[in-house]
Amino acid sequence: MSNKVKVLIHGTGFAGQGHAEAFRYAGAEIVGIVGRTQSVVQQVAKDMAISYSGTDWQKALEDCKPDVVSIATPGGAHVDPIKQAIAFGCHVFSDKPLTADGSTSKELYTLAVEKGVKTAFASSFRYMPEILHAKRLVAAGAIGEPLEVECISHFNLERDIPFGWSHRREDGGGRLNNNFTHMMSIVTSVVGEKILSIMGEVRDDLGKAPIVEGVHNFKTRRDFIPQDINDPSLKWGESNVEWSYNVLAQLESEFAKKPVSVMFKHGGLHPRFNEDHIVFYGSKGAIYIKGHYGAGPLYLYGENNGGDHKEWLEQALPADIAADVPDVEGDTERNWRYLIRELVNDIKGEDVAPYQTFKEGSQYQQLIDLIRKNDYWVDVSKL
Repeated sequence: MSNKVKVLIHGTGFAGQGHAEAFRYAGAEIVGIVGRTQSVVQQVAKDMAISYSGTDWQKALEDCKPDVVSIATPGGAHVDPIKQAIAFGCHVFSDKPLTADGSTSKELYTLAVEKGVKTAFASSFRYMPEILHAKRLVAAGAIGEPLEVECISHFNLERDIPFGWSHRREDGGGRLNNNFTHMMSIVTSVVGEKILSIMGEVRDDLGKAPIVEGVHNFKTRRDFIPQDINDPSLKWGESNVEWSYNVLAQLESEFAKKPVSVMFKHGGLHPRFNEDHIVFYGSKGAIYIKGHYGAGPLYLYGENNGGDHKEWLEQALPADIAADVPDVEGDTERNWRYLIRELVNDIKGEDVAPYQTFKEGSQYQQLIDLIRKNDYWVDVSKL
């Protein structure tokens, strides 16, 4: 009998298949996979050499008796399967968002704590190699006391991507759920995990999207954009969630005397004017990382060669960080492997670094609820 950690996957698309490969990378055994459509889940199970497949989650829990479950469906479909898994005594890995609102996320976190199961929440871009490098530099005092952080991203997503869960607030859609969660995780990992205050605004710049049949994989949805977007026979779905946001936050940092100010600016449908970036400003220098999720390269601004002259210099990735990068194509897939490796090792009783759990998943969802209220404006029109 295998003594590997046994995993049951919920979801057959890009995330479900990616989670399965990441758990295998961590040495776990995939004992089953569950999806909505019998023909699809059977084909995915065959392609991935998974022995058990089905459409009934509760039955799969009973049949497979997993140690841990992996939730890879849209956020609006997470609540009941996670509740069932926790009741069954399973540890839970969930992709983001944890749920579609703060109250249900908080409920799941409470249930997991009461049951004593381990959880992991996949706001996992904090594992980007250059983000790990930045964390090390800040801790070493390379920029002095952190003062503020600037996060700028413009995705310029195609407006005609087929209508799906990402367009629907009730299904866990929106850019706060699917971008801000990663950005907040990145910044807190470098500066400090305690979030003190937050405010923001959201905007839906999309309005509607074409309804197209046959889209089963989030990553390949662009392949289904209609060739003739003006075809009168096309049906349309209405977006009810944000595609752009501006958020301000304050974080507590062990490296700073005062709260660190953070600006998150994201335009989901706008053309990129310049490089997306993340910048950590400090009392003695700064760190600049290219890319909306910190893909790199990383530049350090500060005194060089012991003199007074300061300039931006590209920094090589430390050898130990480079050596620990999982060997897989794709940032998302690589970061799943980092986090899932920590969860599996923790389940096995090994010492691991702190990782994000349902505590953070619940907190982020409550933050998103506050940001979406958009009630922080002060009317100054009469001044």
